[in-house]
Amino acid sequence: MEIFGYRTHGCRQTLCLAGSIFSFGILPWVFYWRPAWHVWANCVPCCLQEADVVLLRTTDEFKTYSWKKVKWICLSSLNSTFGLTPDHPLIADEEYIINRAIRKPDLKVRCIKVQKIRYVWNNLEEQFQKIGSLEDWLSSAKIHEKFGSGLTGEEQEIRRLICGPNTIDVEITPVWKLLIKEVLNPFYIFQLFSVCLWFNEDYKEYALAIIIMSAISIAFTVYDLREQSVKLHNLVESHNCIPVSVCGRKAGVQELESRLLVPGDLLILTGNKVQMPCDAVLIDGSCVVDEGMLTGESIPVTKMPLPKMDSSVPWKTQSEADYKRHVLFCGTEVIQAKAASSGMVRAVVLQTGFNTAKGDLVRSILYPKPMNFKLYRDAISFLLCLVGTATIGMIYTLCVFVLSKEPLEEVVKKALDVITIAVPPALPAALTTGIIYAQKRLKKKGIFCISPQRINVCGQLNLVCFDKTGTLTRDGLDLWGVVPCDGNGFQEVHSFASGKALPWGPLCAAMASCHSLILLDGTIQGDPLDLKMFEATTWEMAISGDDFHLKGVPAQALVVKPCSTASQVPVEGIAILHQFPFSSALQRMTVIVQEMGGGRLVFMKGAPERVGSFCQPETVPTSFVSELQIYTTQGFRVIALAYKKLDDDSHTTAWTREEVESNLIFLGLLILENRLKEETKPVLEELISARIRTVMITGDNLQTAITVARKSGMVSESQKIILIEANETTGSSSAAISWKSVEEKKHIPYGNQDNYINIREEVSDNGRERSYHFALSGKSFHVISQHFSSLLPKILINGTVFARMSPGQKSNLVEEFQKLDYFVGMCGDGANDCGALKMAHVGISLSEQEASVASPFTSKTPNIECVPHLIKEGRAALVTSFCMFKYMALYSMIQYVGVLLLYWETNSLSNYQFLFQDLAITTLIGVTMNLSGAYPKLVPFRPAGRLISPPVLLSVIFNILLSLAMHIVGFLLVQRQPWYSMEMHSACTVKNESLLIYPTAPESNGTNSAFTSFENTTIWFLGTINCIIVALIFSKGKPFRQPTYTNYVFVLLLIVQLGVCLFILFADIPDLYRRFDLVCTPVLWRVYIIVMLSFNFIVSLIVEEAIIENRALWMIIKRCCGYHSKSQYRIWQRDLANDPSWPPINQTSYSDMPGCGSGVSYSNPVFESNEEQL
Repeated sequence: MEIFGYRTHGCRQTLCLAGSIFSFGILPWVFYWRPAWHVWANCVPCCLQEADVVLLRTTDEFKTYSWKKVKWICLSSLNSTFGLTPDHPLIADEEYIINRAIRKPDLKVRCIKVQKIRYVWNNLEEQFQKIGSLEDWLSSAKIHEKFGSGLTGEEQEIRRLICGPNTIDVEITPVWKLLIKEVLNPFYIFQLFSVCLWFNEDYKEYALAIIIMSAISIAFTVYDLREQSVKLHNLVESHNCIPVSVCGRKAGVQELESRLLVPGDLLILTGNKVQMPCDAVLIDGSCVVDEGMLTGESIPVTKMPLPKMDSSVPWKTQSEADYKRHVLFCGTEVIQAKAASSGMVRAVVLQTGFNTAKGDLVRSILYPKPMNFKLYRDAISFLLCLVGTATIGMIYTLCVFVLSKEPLEEVVKKALDVITIAVPPALPAALTTGIIYAQKRLKKKGIFCISPQRINVCGQLNLVCFDKTGTLTRDGLDLWGVVPCDGNGFQEVHSFASGKALPWGPLCAAMASCHSLILLDGTIQGDPLDLKMFEATTWEMAISGDDFHLKGVPAQALVVKPCSTASQVPVEGIAILHQFPFSSALQRMTVIVQEMGGGRLVFMKGAPERVGSFCQPETVPTSFVSELQIYTTQGFRVIALAYKKLDDDSHTTAWTREEVESNLIFLGLLILENRLKEETKPVLEELISARIRTVMITGDNLQTAITVARKSGMVSESQKIILIEANETTGSSSAAISWKSVEEKKHIPYGNQDNYINIREEVSDNGRERSYHFALSGKSFHVISQHFSSLLPKILINGTVFARMSPGQKSNLVEEFQKLDYFVGMCGDGANDCGALKMAHVGISLSEQEASVASPFTSKTPNIECVPHLIKEGRAALVTSFCMFKYMALYSMIQYVGVLLLYWETNSLSNYQFLFQDLAITTLIGVTMNLSGAYPKLVPFRPAGRLISPPVLLSVIFNILLSLAMHIVGFLLVQRQPWYSMEMHSACTVKNESLLIYPTAPESNGTNSAFTSFENTTIWFLGTINCIIVALIFSKGKPFRQPTYTNYVFVLLLIVQLGVCLFILFADIPDLYRRFDLVCTPVLWRVYIIVMLSFNFIVSLIVEEAIIENRALWMIIKRCCGYHSKSQYRIWQRDLANDPSWPPINQTSYSDMPGCGSGVSYSNPVFESNEEQL
């Protein structure tokens, strides 16, 4: 964000106040929609140091303005509490931002609050800086020294005042606020103007109809917004009042409410199943944490204490290992806390409130990036065109009526009437009706929507991202079998499906003990893979008690024992002495165990290639590579196991990992499968056949993700996967990126493969274009974003598998796809998907927990079948919206043209004539045209996404011109009839035997001479029946909506409306004609009216079907004109298709090489916020 300083100016404020009063509230309304104008009008620019108002502008393409008042925090209240003075030692140290923010000697702090984050004015650096976090420059030694004993009561009080409470507070927006915000929408203001004008003209019936429709529309919107607000409030409410134990430097351990925590507080973690109320760095003891809220994988993660190092480097970068292994994140659950030598588990509060991991997640829901959907921008342009047309009509009306010397009041009314005719006030209600119907159809399919405007956006989706676990696959892995190994090679597969127990041996011992499982309240918890492996052995787990005495085995050690039914197991059990935990970088884990009544052993499990490299070569079978490929190509996940005996009895901590992990004996392969949900493959096939691109974004590991991509059909058999690995700058070497093929396989000829990336048929299918997919991890994605951003678009064009992605990275990836002009859908089921669900154009949650709050759509059915349903309904709703826009434009223009022609004769339509067209024809059509459901098949192209696309514009303009020509012909032709008289009008007689009816004076029949005329009657019949014709022509069916004839209500309505119009035309009922201010015309002239309307219908239908809706013709026109899509992803596809050096395989590039430099990197404030200063 950019920030500008302003100071309020008394005279300007007085002038603005006067302007608000004299403009009857129009000026404040303008300022409400244009916040920058409010600041510019009321304030004068100044430096930030003197500002009492700041103007903020986003740096994205929207350049959105907002303004905030600068507030003051007074610390003088603490003077009486503990004698806080300007030279007090607590605030003298200006090393910390908090102390730099305090203005001396008056002890005040200037601050602003932007998107729930508090920023304070740093007097030293003269800028606003984020508060509520510990400084990043702190070293581990400084953290231990400064905060290891806790804060004093005085420090806590100062920090509470400046940092604010540790709460994630989402207030429920009052209904009146939501109502006012909705009513202040410019279109509803225009409707208010229209309704007032109509009441003044005694046109109250239609005014009431518009009021009722608008009220229903507003009520639906307010209800949806309120429901969303309540849902989010309920989600975070419990976070704010968690009881915690805090250790003070002088006060000792005391119980507090979590809202009183401040950065630097020393938390004492006791007991199990504790929700973290803040982000904290562990400095003593260890914890097992469930980070499902962040990763989506409910796998316990072990957190280690931050080691105290003498180095002065920031604690986050002091070691090569990820600093997050020391951090307990807000919203995660501490399953188990293990005390170390001090007897306590201690953690220093890092961040509080909305600065935390959970706070960032909630902020990403509250403040999503604005949706850049062209339909809504085009709708504004469309309305502005109608306003421009209305302005021309107003000028014409003023000229005609002033020259005719009409009364001034009448001239103004007629001129204002033109605006309400040209700009249809019923448009929002008609569009809302279509959305409500689509919402109801989705509800029947078990899909619930909290943001109805997004239904239209679903129709434009051309890329859908899927989470893996719980979305594409069932939760966890299933154990398929194990392939034991002896000196002669691999043996027969032992299948666990048979129910036969695995015979005792080192392999069985490895499966029973080589894991990171924990025992909590009698329940075994841990990685699903470890859990499945251990359960297959049928062994039991226990914790060694104080009475357990075995040399070298500590008390409270984890012990695994064979169950009572197991036979021929020579050992009583195995105690796990030490773990070298699994790391995705190392691709392995190792344990040191003690057999009861036996010796010490080392067991290793991990990626087969890695485990094999630590084994004695002679113990690894010669068929290792081919055996491994048999299973990996079938989509199985393969884990290798190895072991060795330890002769040394020294303490386990004396052993280094390098010494333990050497000269191992290879034991065999563990085969697991990540089973897909039954619906996954058919749904992905349906999307791929519709040329909708599919991408996997998961928190799980890369190998599993690649396997699932293969099995699900996301990556077809004919296509290879290229693994991208990128590493950060280390020492002297710059950041590197390498590309390698995951496996070499026989390729099916290119003709048989799915080149499903092409959404349109503009780009010819190119075999090489989609013969490969990129797969990469979150770490590589981060490095590429920072150091190889010029390569990022190229990678994303064919990137399909993204694994080990954090919530922030998921959001960033979705945003990057959007920058390439994709319309992105995101389908997930975990809290870790919240940011991405909110960031995507369309978010679909398969869970009713946190994800459903962030997501516009929630499916009751927990599988991805909802995705094609949503796209079909979205396409149908989008086409319906276009039909409605076109129809409303034509209806307005038909009425507009008719009225302007009558104005030429200083005539007009009567209230009942308007009412029949507005209410009986257009309103009913608007309500029923939208009832057509979605077409059951997804076609391989999308509907037009823009109102100003050539086919839509041509359709509207052609039909307007056709209607204009028909009205002018009717208007001029009626004046040339032999029975036409300018002075006298015809009245209906009882018998109409002659074709020529001689006119009689209208006064004798009591008709209203202000409206009755042959022109009026002709124009009204032409306009009214033309509205019915246009509705039929514009009501589209296949390929996005069901055929029009299946919309029985709509078809029946058109038949009834047409029947009523023809009845009025040919009825010759004097009372009916008098009521509608019509005059009787010869039957032949009525036939002429039908002929003109029939000609209009036939020409319009031929043009609409043969040209406007002819997709093949538009493709030929595009090709002839050399038109190419301007979407970024299309441009990149064309460039890459012509680049023989792409993709690079078995190559490594460095960031300092030409063409690999970084462009502009970005950060998304989800999970890891980077908004340090403004």
